[in-house]
Amino acid sequence: MEAVNLNRLAYFAAVVDTGSFTKAAERLAITKTVVSQQVARLEAELKTSLLLRTTRRVEPTEAGRLLYARCVMIFREAGDAVDEITRANAEPTGMLRIAAPNDYGASTIAPIAAAFIRKYPACRVELLLADTKMDLIANQIDLSIRVGWLDDSSHQARRIGSFRQFLVASPSFFATLSLNSPEDAVGQPFIANLALKEPVVWRFIQGDFDRRTVQMQQSLMSNSTPAVLAATLAGAGMSVLPDFLAGEHIEAGRLIRLLPDWSLPAGGIYVVYPAARLRPRKVTAFVAMLTGSRSRD
Repeated sequence: MEAVNLNRLAYFAAVVDTGSFTKAAERLAITKTVVSQQVARLEAELKTSLLLRTTRRVEPTEAGRLLYARCVMIFREAGDAVDEITRANAEPTGMLRIAAPNDYGASTIAPIAAAFIRKYPACRVELLLADTKMDLIANQIDLSIRVGWLDDSSHQARRIGSFRQFLVASPSFFATLSLNSPEDAVGQPFIANLALKEPVVWRFIQGDFDRRTVQMQQSLMSNSTPAVLAATLAGAGMSVLPDFLAGEHIEAGRLIRLLPDWSLPAGGIYVVYPAARLRPRKVTAFVAMLTGSRSRD
């Protein structure tokens, strides 16, 4: 590391960000020659090629991609440190990028994001909803909401709540059923959520000792939880849905909870952050608003 000028990482990262020496120079308000020279010296110091130069675009090599991922973390931590020191008592500002599942993001996170920008008008929120996990570093995400069961990760996580799961069906479909035990559900049309690790295998619990594992027969499947809800409401079959999505429909009579004496495993709701020692003010303010909202539920 003594032979490497760390200041050159900024020049290299700007080239990868923009895909061009010319655009990197414009972003840094310096000449293209300076950018090219600094990146060339960085490659010489590291004794490896970091960029592939073509007539149309500049792309990182494998070594370049590894270094760039680290650069993003370094710059993020540096930015967090400056933000923590200079804005500790100031209003949150800037863009807040949040990743969340489609269902929980639409039902819970979007309304909180609306309240957040009303309270902190100097902030903007970009809400990225998907039922697949996003790379927090590559997508420059400030925080991710994960619902369910966390995999091992290098990121930092905080549990902020939990949810229950219900086996449900529409009233019209319920009229065709006669369910007394989990086994009675086997063979009935089931709407499977492909976003789950085990879409058709469900473990029911009654009391302290009675545990039954059944495998449903999927008649319709989707990788979108809102689509699974829509199909269930339309009477296509039974399905398992989280309480934060199905609860209001059960209360309104649009869905009926099946086998109410049996329970399914509860899951957790987590805030997941990229690994860092310090959090920007915008992140801590949003999480405070989120946890405050959940405490009132």
